[in-house]
Formats: sequence, structure tokens, C-alpha cells
Amino acid sequence: MQHLSAPELAQWLADPARDKPLLLDVREPWEFQTCQIAGSTEMPMRTVPARLAELPQDAPVVCICHHGARSMQVANFLEQHGFSEVSNLTGGIHAWALQVDNNMPTY
Repeated sequence: MQHLSAPELAQWLADPARDKPLLLDVREPWEFQTCQIAGSTEMPMRTVPARLAELPQDAPVVCICHHGARSMQVANFLEQHGFSEVSNLTGGIHAWALQVDNNMPTY
């Protein structure tokens, strides 16, 4: 598993030469409704095992949660199930709000 900072993810998303990752937001629905990174896929952590087949194994996946702990668990789970390009957003959506998008609400 790779660890990405919020600025590193922002650079990746802004780079037209790089394939865009699947942004897998594993927070609860109320959290996702509060704020999210544009283009994120909402999949609460508890639903990931049942919805694993919905995720592309051959594409980069960046797991996102509030501060990075739940998403790290999901990233580990994905790696154990054959996903090879998995990253965790260090500091989560909170770090994104502080370091990349100052207009994003925090909670």
C-alpha cells in the first residue's frame, strides 16, 4: 500500500498524463454528504466486503476516510484480495480540506 498526502493526490488528479484513480470514500453516508472530493465513489467501510466485485482490480484505487484510519484498513483489505495499486490518503478528507481545498467544510 502506498501512502499519499493530500497535496500529492491533488497533483495526481491535476496531471492529465496520469490515469485517474478510483477515489474510494469509505466514510458513512452522512460524512460523505457533508463533504467529498469531486468524483469520489461512496462505499461505507462496512459495505466493502459485499461490494468488492464493483471495484476494478486493474485500476489504481485511493481509499479515503475522515482521518485515514478506516481507509487504511480498507486498503489493507483490498490488497489481501488481489488489488495491486492501492493507496491510502494520509490524514483523510480532513487533511484535504486543510491542505488543498480551504472551502471544504470540516467536521
